[in-house]
Amino acid sequence: MSQIDHIPLRHTRRSDTEIITVAKGFYDTMRLRRSVRFFSDDPVPRSAIEDCVRAAATAPSGAHQQPWHFVIVENPAVKREIRVAAEKEEAAFYAGRAPDEWLDALAPIGTDQHKPFLETAPYLVVLFARNYGIRGGEKVKHYYVSESVGIAAGFFIAAVHHAGLATLTHTPSPMKFLGDILQRPDNERAFLLLPVGHPAVDATVPDLARKPFAEIATII
Repeated sequence: MSQIDHIPLRHTRRSDTEIITVAKGFYDTMRLRRSVRFFSDDPVPRSAIEDCVRAAATAPSGAHQQPWHFVIVENPAVKREIRVAAEKEEAAFYAGRAPDEWLDALAPIGTDQHKPFLETAPYLVVLFARNYGIRGGEKVKHYYVSESVGIAAGFFIAAVHHAGLATLTHTPSPMKFLGDILQRPDNERAFLLLPVGHPAVDATVPDLARKPFAEIATII
């Protein structure tokens, strides 16, 4: 493969004061982010969702192979089909597929097999990981797929929150039904199912605390 040309980096260097202000401002925005399970069906401009996906696709990836694909679902019939299939898997999960230890960890949050948000939210964004590429009919190995797609997912979640919308990382297990319903190719596997929209006016979230800085970071 030929060497990729390099171009000048487009970057504006900020002063220390600006860096501190911008970093603190971003933290203040993100610390209010919560996973939402109660959505309004109020419409959201599709262009905003598309730009959140574009922001997600700026994530770094192994060998710049960008091993992700986002499917934006707005069709009510498809959302309904996804909900029915997801709730079938979730019912099996809560009825015995999940070990007691896992169910005990979920119990304080109050989740169950019922997922009305999969229809209420104006959009479902399904993130697929591409396990390998295809070029000229041949498989192309992808590197650090889960890591790369996980970073892209984080970028997407941050973009959605920054836009003033809400989302949830939903992972019904197994998720093969998403590839079937959305007719994705064999080299892709469903990674996350993310409803996106405005939170319901009366939405609530669990009263949870995040770990303090000293528990999540070490400075040496």
